[in-house]
Amino acid sequence: MYTILQKAHSGWAYIALLVLVISVINAILGMSSKKEFTAKDRKIALFGLIGTHVQLLFGLILYFVSPLGLASFGQMSDKALRLTSLEHPLINVIAITLITIGWSKHKRATTSESKFKGFAIFYGLGLVLILSRIPWSLWL
Repeated sequence: MYTILQKAHSGWAYIALLVLVISVINAILGMSSKKEFTAKDRKIALFGLIGTHVQLLFGLILYFVSPLGLASFGQMSDKALRLTSLEHPLINVIAITLITIGWSKHKRATTSESKFKGFAIFYGLGLVLILSRIPWSLWL
């Protein structure tokens, strides 16, 4: 089960990152061109939200069954174990929380510019945080 979850978490990461990057680019382009926020824009952002939440689900399950997750939590002197047991999960939960806040804020926004701006800021911050804590040595 561990191997399957690890492969799913690693494989889905490519999809989640791709849709998140597309969501951020779409929001920035929409904001800079002052175009009207459409159902297509909402769906792009929704796919970014769903992709990251599915990744979070895989990650949380993996965290509790992996020898690199909760089981190695107390070994903070080892840089690699600290990354996988503390930094990666904590920063990514914060990132996905920011993405969720961006989704929620767009519902209350009244103008297209404010919707695009909310997505650009919150999804963009989430993307930067996610990219900063990817364990590249394990991923590539």
